[in-house]
Amino acid sequence: MLAAVALLLLADVTAHHGAGGRPAECNALPGERGANVWERAKIPDLQHYCDLLASGAAKLSPGSRSANDVVALAERAEHLVPGRAATCILRGRALAQLGKYADALVALRDAKSRDERALDEPTALFALARSLASTGDAAAAHEAFRELLPRTSALPLADRSVAYLAAAMLVMSTGPTGLDETIAILRQARRDSQDLLRSAATLALALALDRAGDAREASAILAEEAIAAPKSILESTRVLDAMGRTGAVESAAIEALALETLGKRDAARAAWQTYVAAVPGGVWEAHAKAHLAARGPATARHP
Repeated sequence: MLAAVALLLLADVTAHHGAGGRPAECNALPGERGANVWERAKIPDLQHYCDLLASGAAKLSPGSRSANDVVALAERAEHLVPGRAATCILRGRALAQLGKYADALVALRDAKSRDERALDEPTALFALARSLASTGDAAAAHEAFRELLPRTSALPLADRSVAYLAAAMLVMSTGPTGLDETIAILRQARRDSQDLLRSAATLALALALDRAGDAREASAILAEEAIAAPKSILESTRVLDAMGRTGAVESAAIEALALETLGKRDAARAAWQTYVAAVPGGVWEAHAKAHLAARGPATARHP
């Protein structure tokens, strides 16, 4: 299964829209080869509509603070040419970037109701997958990420890193049967990510490997990365946002394993205890308890 997943992640997908997902109705405008004068006559505001969509898509780069402006642009485009899926997609992407995931889902589902294939484009799929994961629909989010990951080359690097990390945390939460897929995703995340998100992917990969029974490689990659302060990475806004709801719970286990590698026995024990308390009866509770048992009692403090 691991090989199949790895091939899926590295698949060369050549048929996709460009970043921003230019809608079909904007592919033949005045001055462009193949322009349809009859289509322009039927929709006189088409040029302005397409300009608004293009402007909005350009403002949705990772880290941009213009998402509120993009919502307004999407509303203006809808007023000009109502009923098109593209305006809903732009609105949904902007709302997802603002962290308004429930509202984003409404917009994205509206897009699909207007056009069955509206969410095939990678940037739309990225917004959909994150919105589903953040609103608690893990099964649907998993399917959306499965569709998205082979096409992440169409996403900006920062979004690609988030997609890998969010997908991996979601899959790992399903239990042992998801470990091969999780490990494959996180290996790709390490290759394609930078800075904090690469460190977070390394920490998560170590946990996945340890859960899969490969404690030696888990320790080796943590030692290679030499992460001295795992907690500061896991609590950073960028990483918390990328890991989503599932990652917020798993972060205690990720931190605990890293602290063990650093030789911080008592801090590791406290982190494992935090994790166990947060997941009573969870699929990885026994793994955490095994680490606690191996650590023994807390080190006695002397006055």
